[in-house]
Amino acid sequence: MSDRFVHLNVNSNGLGRHQAGWQLSERPREFLDLSAWEELARIAERGLLDAVFLADTLASSDFAKPWNAFDPFFPLVAAARVTSRVGLVATVSSTFREPYDIARLASSLDFASDGRAAVNIVTTMSAGAAAQYGRDALPERDIRYGRAAETFTVIKQLWDSWAPDALVADSGTNTFVDESKVRTVDFHGEHIRLKARFQFPRSPQGRPVVLQAGGSPQGIELAAEHADAVFSAAHTLETGQEFYRTLKARAAAHGRRPDEILVLPGLFIVLGSTEAEAKQRRAWLDGLTTVEDRLSGLRALATRLDVPADSLDLDKTLPWDLIERPDWKPRSIGFANATLTVAKRENLTVRELLARDIVGHRTIVGTPEQVADSIEEWFTQGAADGFNFNFDVFPQGLEQIVDHLVPELQRRGIYRTEYTGTTLRENLGLPVPAGA
Repeated sequence: MSDRFVHLNVNSNGLGRHQAGWQLSERPREFLDLSAWEELARIAERGLLDAVFLADTLASSDFAKPWNAFDPFFPLVAAARVTSRVGLVATVSSTFREPYDIARLASSLDFASDGRAAVNIVTTMSAGAAAQYGRDALPERDIRYGRAAETFTVIKQLWDSWAPDALVADSGTNTFVDESKVRTVDFHGEHIRLKARFQFPRSPQGRPVVLQAGGSPQGIELAAEHADAVFSAAHTLETGQEFYRTLKARAAAHGRRPDEILVLPGLFIVLGSTEAEAKQRRAWLDGLTTVEDRLSGLRALATRLDVPADSLDLDKTLPWDLIERPDWKPRSIGFANATLTVAKRENLTVRELLARDIVGHRTIVGTPEQVADSIEEWFTQGAADGFNFNFDVFPQGLEQIVDHLVPELQRRGIYRTEYTGTTLRENLGLPVPAGA
């Protein structure tokens, strides 16, 4: 029996990860029904998962999959009311939201869930988001990451501004709050200025957990200094190990212990009782995709690689002359590099890249035992502390993971058999910050 367990989050959108998944739903509009999100959280908690992780997309114009309609905090509050242990992770943009708002939203979710909240802070790579928020252009990457670093600093100062015993609520002394134990946060940075007294007392888990998603040098440095966990992209064991080593080394350089920051690569799982059955399931789903779905995938690949869509020929390899130019600036360096590593090593055509779903996160199509083999290898060989996984169809795909993959991981002694804590920070094995 291992003394270290793999961490698993479900990264869901309410309909399933596969583009055609909605076609198999009896209620394809259910992503707008909070009861569906409640069901998602119940299934995740039944599987003893660490958290329900909700991504977000600003300025999405791809209405083939409009499932990012809700601000993530809303379905997570609903999920909080029907669960008691599973964590709740909301994605929020530091480029387009103010630190005070982020801190307040996270604390609201944290108290609604008795200490199970986390925020995944991203810098936003969608150029269309700028116009959506009344700006002429998306700020340059250095500016976005500079603002993100200050955002991390400010929200932590706000969360830590109340001493643990500041909320007295003692009618005998007629004292509700000992205001001598509540600090005013006065911050003046290059990108952010704030002077405020925070509205919430200290969190049940010290402070909400913070995650970061980004594989660029700026993203790694930001995460190493501030994040409790990182949502990363890696398609091979070697690239996963390299990211893992780099991030943990940079965390140590900031005076942190390596186990104080978790590496959680994305993983898309399609299960079957046999390998042939899993492949048949994936092929069946692929067969339901439309021409527009496939064009959407092509456009997504072009956007991620910072090349014109018409430069991608399905039956040729990538246009390396455009990718290797000096001014190449992909919106997500982490996603782009994860894709390019596999494309170059295996000399894949654009069609092969799209067929293997390499545009997004790593995909495994197979049996629970085969998926467990890969999870165990990455976990024990220094490539991951756990995974943020997707499933293909809601709710069947998640139920298969909970009912078949989780027991296999438990049989191997690398996954919990019960929750050991009541807060997300406890279940992730993360230390409680010192506070004010």
